[in-house]
Amino acid sequence: MRGQVVLNVPAEKAWEMYRNNEIISKIDPSMLVGAEYLQGDGSPGSLRLFRLGPVVKGYVKESMEEIEEVEWGKSVTYKVVAGELRDMYDPYRVTFSFFPVTGAESKQCIAEWKAEYQVKSPTTPIPKKAKDFALGFLKSFDKFELCN
Repeated sequence: MRGQVVLNVPAEKAWEMYRNNEIISKIDPSMLVGAEYLQGDGSPGSLRLFRLGPVVKGYVKESMEEIEEVEWGKSVTYKVVAGELRDMYDPYRVTFSFFPVTGAESKQCIAEWKAEYQVKSPTTPIPKKAKDFALGFLKSFDKFELCN
């Protein structure tokens, strides 16, 4: 499952916003209250905890992720190791990527969310809510960047 949005932010800036716990925690507190590295510095093997905001509390309260692969400045892949998503899917692996828009590299990028997952139960739905949340959150990078 995948989706993407065009952001009015250069790819390098969007990457920095996503990777920096202090910045990402301020982008849209209704969706994401906070992020912190529990172990490591964002390189492979690091553990990062996301505490989600009231908009998604009925679906997911928090998600602990183990970073598996990083292509610096472009993409990060992680596996969810704890939280509600882990209770529904195993594995649940996500990649966030940021690509410059050709001809508008200094102004825009394409932010992509991609998930690989296996449902734990036949009654578990595909993670469309997670996709919608992730793409909505990425789109909020535009508003945050305009205000800062």
